[in-house]
Amino acid sequence: MPLSTLEPLLKEHGFFQGLKPEYIQLLVECASNTRFEAGEMIFQRGEEANRFYLIRNGRVSIEISSPGKQAITIKTLADHDVLGWSWLYPPYEWQFDSRALELTRAIALDGRCLRGKCDNDPELGYEMMKRFSFIMLESLQATRLQLLDLYGLPEGKLL
Repeated sequence: MPLSTLEPLLKEHGFFQGLKPEYIQLLVECASNTRFEAGEMIFQRGEEANRFYLIRNGRVSIEISSPGKQAITIKTLADHDVLGWSWLYPPYEWQFDSRALELTRAIALDGRCLRGKCDNDPELGYEMMKRFSFIMLESLQATRLQLLDLYGLPEGKLL
């Protein structure tokens, strides 16, 4: 898909709602289309993190895994969700695993490209930090709920 056709997709995505048009244009310069087949690993903990994804359609799991144990799904993402925030913070490594649960089409945004644009324009950087802070908060809450479910902590003893 040519870059010019990604602009309306970025404008319409809820994650970028209210972002200045000139910032959308800067994002287009960092964007590309991508797809993942069912069962395909999108990323694994510890790998270099230099992308995030706007899921156009499909379903993706965010998982925690440990050797010899089955992966625990922390959260499942679907159409219009945002996947990935590790691109934003050094050492730029994924903190979780992610797998496509079905054919998933997404827009990938290059983290290196976007970090450079944020460094050059602190207002854009602040906008991105506000938006990703919310994504991180959602991830933390989902992890907390998963742990409560897993370990059955009594009410009133929340983390």
